[in-house]
Amino acid sequence: MPTPPVAVIGAGPIGLAAAAELVRRGQDVVVLERGARAAAGVRTWGHVRLFSPWAELTSPAAVALLQKAGWIPPDPMRCPTGEEWADRYLDPLAAALGDRVRSGSTVVGVSKADRDLLVDSGRDEQPFVLHVRAVDGSVSRLAARAVIDASGTLSTPNPLGAEGYPAAGEQGVAAKHTAYAIPRPDDLERYAGRATAVVGSGASALTALTSLTSDPLHTLDSRVVWVLRRESAGRAFGGGEADQLPARGALGTRVRAAVADGRIEVVSGFRTSALEARTDGRVALRSADGRAVDGLDEVVCVTGFRPDLSFLSEVRLDLDSRLEAPSRLAPEIDPNVHSCGSVRPHGHDVLEQPDRGLYLAGMKAYGRAPSFLALTGYEQVRSIAAALAGDLAAADAVQLMLPETGVCGGAGTFDEADGAGGCCGAPAGAGSQPIGLGVPADRLLDLSPANG
Repeated sequence: MPTPPVAVIGAGPIGLAAAAELVRRGQDVVVLERGARAAAGVRTWGHVRLFSPWAELTSPAAVALLQKAGWIPPDPMRCPTGEEWADRYLDPLAAALGDRVRSGSTVVGVSKADRDLLVDSGRDEQPFVLHVRAVDGSVSRLAARAVIDASGTLSTPNPLGAEGYPAAGEQGVAAKHTAYAIPRPDDLERYAGRATAVVGSGASALTALTSLTSDPLHTLDSRVVWVLRRESAGRAFGGGEADQLPARGALGTRVRAAVADGRIEVVSGFRTSALEARTDGRVALRSADGRAVDGLDEVVCVTGFRPDLSFLSEVRLDLDSRLEAPSRLAPEIDPNVHSCGSVRPHGHDVLEQPDRGLYLAGMKAYGRAPSFLALTGYEQVRSIAAALAGDLAAADAVQLMLPETGVCGGAGTFDEADGAGGCCGAPAGAGSQPIGLGVPADRLLDLSPANG
């Protein structure tokens, strides 16, 4: 019997990079993408500008493959939109990989051949079997010698409810007023001149607030409310000038200015328990302590993402009980402790699961943790591909240098005043000064599922 290929789940930036690394090492690979085309997830937020420049958004193995086809790299210092990332890099990369990329293929299950989760006997010797649903609903089986799950977390956003479950009414009559994505500049009917609450405190929230307080969505009639679970907005503004990614630092600087001039109302210490429909067609957010944010037309929920583990229920996983990330990686990325961006280099040995040959990579490897950068994923899959090719020296030689955020202090200080707790102190005056970037400030947007 021929040796089955390595199966990569997801044809996003990290999945395609994994395939390029495997091809460079002469390994047989199949990439399974549930969307109609590669980078389908990126295109859902294509209007958003990343805060990483092109130099940090391309994988070396992918570039080598593309250059054989005459690909011309973009300006390395420019920050592209998601649409540009897909059009100018991810689509050409998928084309270069050819029929190794199979779109319209949804993985609905991963198992060991002829073994369910319970069976130990002969487990390590058996290949993996992926159960793949086609567009017509039929399900086929694909054998694989290894599996790299780079499916991301974009399809499973966290809900409004502060306890991890949907708030009362969130999935009921008020659901039509709730969005789980960054507002599009062309969605004038929904957002322009209306009252919108943004719930969340990360880069996605800053991006949404920037969009809603900029042309064309912001008008004299607009009302924008920033709803925070934490007790103050302090660290949520980010690191400003201290951020080594200037475009990321500028997000918080711009939002800080919008708060100062009254374009954004801040409601802190608010943990949503209900989304209530009003008789006038508007909605209200209700907190667990009885407070309300009323008179809203729309609610943008950007409270993070979580991994979909449903199709991995028949393989053995070793995940942190809080983050749902690989147990050995979790302490490095735990937002309860830090937000530094000082993640230690990690590769195949940290990401491999108890069923040998199964790896979580990219945003999927971060579980519920935020602040993922493409650079991290590219080094992850380089190490994994080297291990699968038998080059353990290269697999173990992991190098990862991430740009600092300029602010540090995790969600463990959730109920405390800014500056208390955390793994280090926030820089004095972080985010208090404007930054010149050579890019219009109203275009410096990002979305945490990609996060450059």
